[in-house]
Amino acid sequence: MRESRTNSLTILSHVTHVNVKMEHDFKPIFDCFLSLALCFSLSVTYLASLYVWKSPYQRDHPSTIKKRFISVFFMLFIAPCFLFYGLEKSVLQETSLLEILGLKTQGLLQAVILPLVLTMTLFLGPLAMEVANGFSKLQTEELDLIWVRSHIVAPFSEEFTYRSCMLPLLLQCLPPITAVLINPLFFGIAHLHHTRERLKFGMDFKTAIYIGCFQFAYTTIFGAYSAYLFYRTGHFLTTFVVHAFCNHMGFPDFLEVASYERGKKLVISTLFVLGLVLWCFLLKPLTDPTWYHHFPKWYSIL
Repeated sequence: MRESRTNSLTILSHVTHVNVKMEHDFKPIFDCFLSLALCFSLSVTYLASLYVWKSPYQRDHPSTIKKRFISVFFMLFIAPCFLFYGLEKSVLQETSLLEILGLKTQGLLQAVILPLVLTMTLFLGPLAMEVANGFSKLQTEELDLIWVRSHIVAPFSEEFTYRSCMLPLLLQCLPPITAVLINPLFFGIAHLHHTRERLKFGMDFKTAIYIGCFQFAYTTIFGAYSAYLFYRTGHFLTTFVVHAFCNHMGFPDFLEVASYERGKKLVISTLFVLGLVLWCFLLKPLTDPTWYHHFPKWYSIL
């Protein structure tokens, strides 16, 4: 009888041990799945907020722009809720939510200047074209609602949602580089909604798909760069300023370079290559976390 009871206790202990081990093994997987699900849900919520008005006008119509300004304003309060819910409690005990969001004062000046200089280096060729054209882009820009959307509201709301509120969820459960590469996929896919609008207002299917795919590729690449900057600097303002600058510059017009006379074409082409090379060399030094007093306790910086 005693031997039978001992065997039962041994089996029960073994089963308990196995259950605890399984729970321990599957918890990181579940936590990571939850983080990815929250990122997806946050992206869908952000996009849904833009279409809640069901405006009959195009995206550039003043009425549509104003209504979407209201939507993204409310998203500034909704998005952090996803982050707060998904973060490990131990992370919140060690670091304030504001700091996780990148809203801090330490290293703020460097966070604005150094990444912007780095990005301007990458755009050395396009900036030279702007100078050669007599700053025509600056002269022709109008300070209207479209300008405010492209240079202030969109960079602010998108970087706050997709970097400040989304990237920390990924960093807590994935290797840093994996998180930096996955984050822009949500950002790139989010821009595909413009394809729906183009088709709705008469653009032919082939052209709309071509533009949509190009925009997805471009925004995904930029999103990876922006995520890397946030990961290295820990500052929201860094990504906002860089995003606004890139929106101003737009995608480089390589066809315009081809139209220049030989000497001018050679100089501009050289500056394109030089800018890319310098950017590659300066990427790590100018994003060194020590510049920005960025020493996160819950993920490592490579």
